[in-house]
Amino acid sequence: MTESDEVPGFELGIFTFGELTSDADGTPIPADRRLQEVLAWATTADRAGLDVFGVGEHHRPDFAISSPQVVLAAVAQATERIRLTSTVTVLSSADPVRTFEDFATLDLLSGGRAEITAGRGAYIESFPLFGQDLDRYDEYFEDRLDLLLRVRDENPVTWSGTTRPPLANAGVWPRPVQSKLPVWIAVGGTPESVERAGRLDLPLYLAILGAPERFAPLARLYRDTARAAGHTPGRIGVTSHVHVAKTSRAARDTFYPYYAGYIGQNMPRIGRLGRDAFDAWASPRGALFAGSPAEVVDKILWEHEILGHSRFLAQVGLGGLPLADTLSSIELLATEVLPEVRRSLATSTKQAVEAGVHRESFDSGARLLAAVSLNLKNSCVLENRVNR
Repeated sequence: MTESDEVPGFELGIFTFGELTSDADGTPIPADRRLQEVLAWATTADRAGLDVFGVGEHHRPDFAISSPQVVLAAVAQATERIRLTSTVTVLSSADPVRTFEDFATLDLLSGGRAEITAGRGAYIESFPLFGQDLDRYDEYFEDRLDLLLRVRDENPVTWSGTTRPPLANAGVWPRPVQSKLPVWIAVGGTPESVERAGRLDLPLYLAILGAPERFAPLARLYRDTARAAGHTPGRIGVTSHVHVAKTSRAARDTFYPYYAGYIGQNMPRIGRLGRDAFDAWASPRGALFAGSPAEVVDKILWEHEILGHSRFLAQVGLGGLPLADTLSSIELLATEVLPEVRRSLATSTKQAVEAGVHRESFDSGARLLAAVSLNLKNSCVLENRVNR
């Protein structure tokens, strides 16, 4: 087992889709500038002490990243310790063999830091682009996830499915540094996808965009499904939109115009975001993390109480937020948010353990007292019989 194979404690990281939101004049962020900003975010996160960096995949004019593994390979050469993941790889429209080879290469380049996050894709632009039938949306993902896991776990591999030609004793190279390349499943709220992750013994990401409480049943379903399949439930990660500043007002006032632009242009299904709705989303029980470090800590801990997750990924720099503000937010996540979250969780764990010990001692004492009382009672009964 390598160091990368070890199960860590609570982790905090950042990710981006590399969106090219237009400014007030209608000019989109240049793609080359955006990719340079992504590299700056990654190196800052690595230096500051965050745990994970991820990039997503889109095939649209308003996003700069269509190949996460290529961008992450560049990040690997500019960083030293941070783990590198796709967020997500649209596996339904990818070749699983090639996907594994690319991420195994990334793992070699990064010294064992690569991960794959597989998803069906919230948008469908990749299907016609790669000549695929949307009516087979679910079939493509099931079939190709099966092959990806087989290629990861077996070499050579023999496989047959329904969405690509079979493999017969095929070798897939190179192999990664890690003994088992991590594969996570990303879910937006579909119970069937949650059950799939639990059944296959894969860690799960919950992409929280609505009320966080509605994801609690999904977390329970994941763990229940894993246990029913004979597995110890795996890790749960949470992803959310995030901006942190020194004060709540500074965070929200700075972030709002850029975030509203992102929602309106890059997530048009939601529609226009007014300030009142923005503030409601950023409230203590809302899904948006826009506030001071203390507010962000409190919300992470509250979500942890209802979800039990061990990884939190913050989507940063949304809507063309200036580089300086994004870098400051990353620094605050690393230096003020993450240490306090870990401290609070460690304290809670210690208190729970101590409570368990005290309860066990109390129960042991009660059992001992009961046994002594029973012995005394039996002795009295026996003495009375003898005296008769």
